[in-house]
Amino acid sequence: MNTYYDPADLKKFGDIGEFEPKLAKKFFDWYGDVFAEGALTAREKSLIALAVSHAIQCPYCIDAYSVDSLEKGCDEAQMMEAVHVAAAIRGGASLVHGVQMMNKVKKLTM
Repeated sequence: MNTYYDPADLKKFGDIGEFEPKLAKKFFDWYGDVFAEGALTAREKSLIALAVSHAIQCPYCIDAYSVDSLEKGCDEAQMMEAVHVAAAIRGGASLVHGVQMMNKVKKLTM
């Protein structure tokens, strides 16, 4: 089955610099620094990345950070809890925009 998102393309991510190596190098250097141990552990950063992957609905990132989270010692419950955090934030962001709708409706019906 052909889909827009071919899982095999994830392995090609490193080739993204083929058309613009200078900018790709800057991105990958920065990306590496972001995920290095810091105030947060690499494991915590992996769970954050997994959650964000779901919020932005990136299938490549979901695959990559599911593997990465497991490799860094996260268990299934922790990973699912991270996904629920992302879902709660995403759902809350939609609902809070309901205030805009309420403001508009009240303005139009007054």
